[in-house]
Amino acid sequence: MSALFDRLSDLFEKGHREELTDLLTDKRFADAQRTADAAVLIAVTDREEPGIILTQRPTTMRDHPGQVAFPGGKLDQGETAIEAALREAEEELSLDREHVRLIGTTDKYQTGTGFEITPVLGVVPPDLDLVPHPREVEAWFEVPLAQVFTPTNWTEQEVFWRGDMRHYLEMHWDGFRIWGVTAAIIANLSRRIAMEELLP
Repeated sequence: MSALFDRLSDLFEKGHREELTDLLTDKRFADAQRTADAAVLIAVTDREEPGIILTQRPTTMRDHPGQVAFPGGKLDQGETAIEAALREAEEELSLDREHVRLIGTTDKYQTGTGFEITPVLGVVPPDLDLVPHPREVEAWFEVPLAQVFTPTNWTEQEVFWRGDMRHYLEMHWDGFRIWGVTAAIIANLSRRIAMEELLP
């Protein structure tokens, strides 16, 4: 059992005991005519300074083209969120599900494009030989957990979208722009995990 896995599991459980009513969401922008369940894998690397694995989507994709995202996608018929997240990580990055030590699912996120996303948290070994699927992943990278879990590292932006002002978080890291849905999921998870206890 790894020390990181044990600490993260414990803090994850503690952090979900309380109901939070002010988590980030795009529910008010969602198209009620187009809804689908989806799941993403938040893969935390088990190293002294843990990171999370993110991908950049090809610009040719219909949904969220060119954006930084977690490995993930829509649920197949009869599939659970955990099954979908693990399958998508295998398809997108050749990340064998046997390498993922699952911790649990965290707060769902409603996107403005009609997806209800269930984030699945797990711990993976460091330096895996990941191979991006060319049609689904343009690039992948790892960003330190401490970097994205520190609120002051994010800037808040706003844009006029679908008749209203949409506020969103943004961070630039190693040439990648992390923002929108991915940033919001990270911010919501950081509300559940005491960073000062995870990485003393």
